[in-house]
Amino acid sequence: MSGLHAYKGHGTHNDFVLLDDRTGTLDLTGAVVRGLTDRRGGLGGDGLIRLAPTRAMAENDRLALGAADPEWFMDYRNADGSVAEMCGNGVRVFAALAERLGLHDFAAAPLEVGTRAGVRTVRRTSGGWFTVGMGVGTYPASPEFRRGGADSTVVVDGLGPQPRAALSVDMGNPHTVVALADQDELAAAVLLTAPLVDPTPPDGTNVELVVALGEHDTPDGPVGRAVMRVHERGVGETLSCGTGACAVALALRTWAGPGAPDRWDIGLPGGQVRVTVLADGSVELSGPAVLVAEATIDLGSLDPR
Repeated sequence: MSGLHAYKGHGTHNDFVLLDDRTGTLDLTGAVVRGLTDRRGGLGGDGLIRLAPTRAMAENDRLALGAADPEWFMDYRNADGSVAEMCGNGVRVFAALAERLGLHDFAAAPLEVGTRAGVRTVRRTSGGWFTVGMGVGTYPASPEFRRGGADSTVVVDGLGPQPRAALSVDMGNPHTVVALADQDELAAAVLLTAPLVDPTPPDGTNVELVVALGEHDTPDGPVGRAVMRVHERGVGETLSCGTGACAVALALRTWAGPGAPDRWDIGLPGGQVRVTVLADGSVELSGPAVLVAEATIDLGSLDPR
């Protein structure tokens, strides 16, 4: 690993260090992940993605795949070195890397990607975008507990001491969604530290702040609009979060009730994505994926942290 080859990419400016480990032999420690994702001492990124064969997955991780046997596994790590289940922006950038490396031809078929949250299917769409089948979002709390559209409260720096009602949504990783009154409130929130969530999820949670902006009509029917910010566990505030955008769309549909749009254009500080809820309840995420650089890393120069 002394001359480690790496790539840098992003999906709506949610950025990642990417490693090509087709042999499945890289041993990533938390210190290596933190060094590579450090924005001054390394390449910098919100997280690290290792492209590896599914045979390299830990036995417990493989359970999430069920009977499926995709060729490639997206090993995702947060910037603090912790292991994460999934990343909606990251899986699109993973797909772009697989295409760049000649490992998959999207003209022939979609790409199945193994993750710790199960298999995600990616297809290339127009304009440099990819669409990812994100599975079915779930609500961890019981229907009785989340009556009224909330199952927890959140205190956010910059928005005063009053707890805000929030809804928990699981997209293979945990999310807590808070609706705000307007974009002035959204801008006032301070996400330098993690918001305080009660009850505290055992494995932590991503916290999304969202402002609904109504709907607009298209030839294919109404499309909801919203803007959001996110504090990602193990990272801090990021410019975009794909699974978070999906959680936001599901929360907005829950709060809006019957007749809510199935498609949502979600604006994030790093760009826009579209979330589509299909008839079977599964969710698709569409957005760009960009590879911006490749480099050879001298791991000995990284600061051990």
